[in-house]
Amino acid sequence: MGSLPVFRARRAKSAASGQAVFRGATKVTLDAKGRVAIPTRYRERLSARCDGQIVVTVDKDHCLLVYPLPDWEDLERKLVRLPSMNKAARRIVRIMVGYATEVDMDGSGRILVSKELREFASLEKQAMLIGQGNKFELWDEATWNEKRDAWLSQDDDGELPPDLESIAF
Repeated sequence: MGSLPVFRARRAKSAASGQAVFRGATKVTLDAKGRVAIPTRYRERLSARCDGQIVVTVDKDHCLLVYPLPDWEDLERKLVRLPSMNKAARRIVRIMVGYATEVDMDGSGRILVSKELREFASLEKQAMLIGQGNKFELWDEATWNEKRDAWLSQDDDGELPPDLESIAF
């Protein structure tokens, strides 16, 4: 399958909430210390939304999730209220909150991704930052390309969650 274009993000805010909206796929590079430069087009929104305070945690797809601190705090409040006697809920909280790491964007717009988080997501040098509305996903570039191609080649089984059935794509 040929290479897909890298989509560029536009400056956007959710009209309903005033929160920054992050969209687009951007190639990024991790330096020798594990720092990744946040693309310039997002820095102003991150500074306004969270003063550059960010939380990075893990996702079950073996990528990292990058949240502005206020958005992470909203999610974290919901996660810690999940029933602790439910094994699935406990696993999610244990992994997501357990790996959650607060980082500050430096003056050059970089964040430091810890060794543990880099190892979890198999991040080395080349990566992809994928906008997901209120957060980003950070993927190893090769893993992202493999997963993206697999997702695009899958046949739809016709079963959409009810919330998606009414959306025209």
